[in-house]
Amino acid sequence: MHATSKVRSYKDLIVWQKGLLMVKAIYQLTSRFPADERFGLVTQMRRAAVSVPSNIAEGQSRHTAGEFVQFISIAEGSLAELETQLLIACDLGICNQPDSAAVLQQIEELQKMLNGLRTKLTPHPSPLVTRF
Repeated sequence: MHATSKVRSYKDLIVWQKGLLMVKAIYQLTSRFPADERFGLVTQMRRAAVSVPSNIAEGQSRHTAGEFVQFISIAEGSLAELETQLLIACDLGICNQPDSAAVLQQIEELQKMLNGLRTKLTPHPSPLVTRF
């Protein structure tokens, strides 16, 4: 998407597009987890991952910047949840650091992008003018 083009849909947002790539990476990573984790970490991690682009999409589809910011915060929470679950999986020996490193990098990039988007959408108060 060109920097000056107008966002018409959540699909135009690079952060949403990167969110989808992260979901795919999580599905690929968790497909290698042991079968006994199918209803444990696998389910939790996949739900948290899917929540990120889903909340970006829902928030962008709302009518106000304030509502969008609320959904960005939910997406940020899902990323923190996913990062924690991935670190737990590594600590338990379910996945190894090389397998998780790329996903952790994607999570970090998405956290930065969401923070930047929230900052852009949040109105900044005007500086106080002191009159004497």
